[in-house]
Amino acid sequence: MMRTIWIWLFKMAGWKVEGVFPENVKKMVVVVGPHTSFWDFMVGVPARDIVGIKAKFFIKSTLCKGLLGRFLKRQGAIPVVRTKNTRLVDQVITEFNNREELIMAVTPEGTRSYNDNWKTGFYRIALGANVPIYMVGMCFKTKRVVFGESIIPSGDIEKDTLKIKTYLSQFKGKHPEKGIFV
Repeated sequence: MMRTIWIWLFKMAGWKVEGVFPENVKKMVVVVGPHTSFWDFMVGVPARDIVGIKAKFFIKSTLCKGLLGRFLKRQGAIPVVRTKNTRLVDQVITEFNNREELIMAVTPEGTRSYNDNWKTGFYRIALGANVPIYMVGMCFKTKRVVFGESIIPSGDIEKDTLKIKTYLSQFKGKHPEKGIFV
């Protein structure tokens, strides 16, 4: 039911979902970008539901209070305290190893502001859990969410991150000046 509503709302707003999400892969890290606005969430969650995946995602813990917090957790939010070292990467790797299925969506920039120095946790999680990294681009200019390419982390973080940045840089965020540049 909700999927039908999202499809209708996407059409009414002029948005499209393109590409195919791999059906036979039960575990992966999904990088979504560019992340330049809270509107990314408002587009990303419906797109996720339209393709029928149950992805979890990290969000700063300050947003996970009260009614908003309950709503976000229902959508798959995992609150993260960003001011202290909680060994989150190790915890998520353990979760991947203990589950039959886990799809974790992350924004590699780690913020809605421009950030050329990406967080590396998504990469270390994928490498440590031995899962692929799947790339999803959101383009506000053309109103498309594109489920695209995947890579297997090689251990060469610079080389692999450049591939991801190159792919995601073709998409324009709500605030393009905060986007991904190669």
